[in-house]
Amino acid sequence: MNLVAIVGRPNVGKSTLFNRLIGERAAIVEDTPGVTRDRIYGISDWNGIRFMLIDTGGFIPGSEDDMERAIREQAMIAIDEADTIIYVTDGRDGITPFDEDIAKILRSSNKKVVLVVNKCDNTIQDNYSFEFHKLGLGEPYPISALNGHNTGDFLDIVVEGLKDFDPDEEDARLKIAIVGRPNAGKSSITNSLTGKERSIVTNIPGTTRDSVDSVIKYYGEDIVLIDTAGLRKRSQVSENIEMYSMLRTSRAIERCDIAVVVVDAERGFEDQDKKIINQVNEARKGIMIAINKWDLIEKDTNTVDEWTKKIREGMRTFDYVPIVFISAITKQRINKILDVAKEIRDRRVNRIKTSLLNDILLQHLDKTPPPSVRGYDLRINYITQVGTEPPVFAFFCNHPQLIPESYKRFIENTMRKCFDLVGTPISFVFRRKNTTWTERE
Repeated sequence: MNLVAIVGRPNVGKSTLFNRLIGERAAIVEDTPGVTRDRIYGISDWNGIRFMLIDTGGFIPGSEDDMERAIREQAMIAIDEADTIIYVTDGRDGITPFDEDIAKILRSSNKKVVLVVNKCDNTIQDNYSFEFHKLGLGEPYPISALNGHNTGDFLDIVVEGLKDFDPDEEDARLKIAIVGRPNAGKSSITNSLTGKERSIVTNIPGTTRDSVDSVIKYYGEDIVLIDTAGLRKRSQVSENIEMYSMLRTSRAIERCDIAVVVVDAERGFEDQDKKIINQVNEARKGIMIAINKWDLIEKDTNTVDEWTKKIREGMRTFDYVPIVFISAITKQRINKILDVAKEIRDRRVNRIKTSLLNDILLQHLDKTPPPSVRGYDLRINYITQVGTEPPVFAFFCNHPQLIPESYKRFIENTMRKCFDLVGTPISFVFRRKNTTWTERE
């Protein structure tokens, strides 16, 4: 797979260029320096050559600030991973000492570097690029990431020597989103599973602002891990950046197969955790709960049962969600996340035979039939599964629009007792011959 990394000091327009090259607003763009902290991945193509593009945080060589040092480490990892590096500078600011320091690092990397001078919005401003020859990185390419001026010229150089690959091959891989409140340990879990410092880990809540994809191989199977920004209550989101992060996390949930809702064991199971679980359920994705930092909790033989009971009591409608107790730091039961996620995936793609549904489930429903509504006797005559991921079941009855919500909950509870549907939401469709009325449970 071709990897191209975008690097440069803060606020030179790296994320704007990243968004233009992948054709969507995947990286957060603000005038505030340092908005992009982790490496962000996206697919781009030029002249029929596709490549994976990596956006990085603003590179500040030599800084002793904890956050800036962590960002620098991330940028260095991106440089190490990349086949080609796009070095972005600011034509309006000219060459700065930071630019010179970064250029020195890139010259010693022995990687192909394409130097671009951003914020050259027209042919007159292209003259800004002349002084950048001093950086010793070859021909500087004046561009405007904002309006697309001259971007084609430098892309010709970027794709030289790259081999094409097919991104569609990724579609079949199991995608697991790591979601939860800020500072619950999501990035630490990702790092433990990958064995790499893939996401920045500090004690500062909200360190991860964008979603970061990692790929691991587990028992011969490729699995995509999506580490996401921490979700917060909307009343606590004061910056545009944080709001964008919430949207990124929502999009990560939408494109995953299984969402792992990470709960901080030290803080306990809170209302915000329930809201995140509800968001995953509404997206009809597989769900599991990971109680992280379990190594920090004083335990006896009943602690796990007590926690499980408390969580079940706090979310009775989601009693089908499996719970695992882990520690990202000690890696205690960390692989249990992958094992349970694979089990949930198998349930989501499984089809239950129509004969089993009717022989087993209808027998239970006949014993407890729907109540009469508006003088009508309601009868369910036939059941079949009509969809997977999530499982969707069609119920053929005489008055589908009159089935009460309470009875639908009874149907779901009965179905879960009869069949293994742990960790996956299920949807119902109620039908009558020649007419169709649908309802998502």
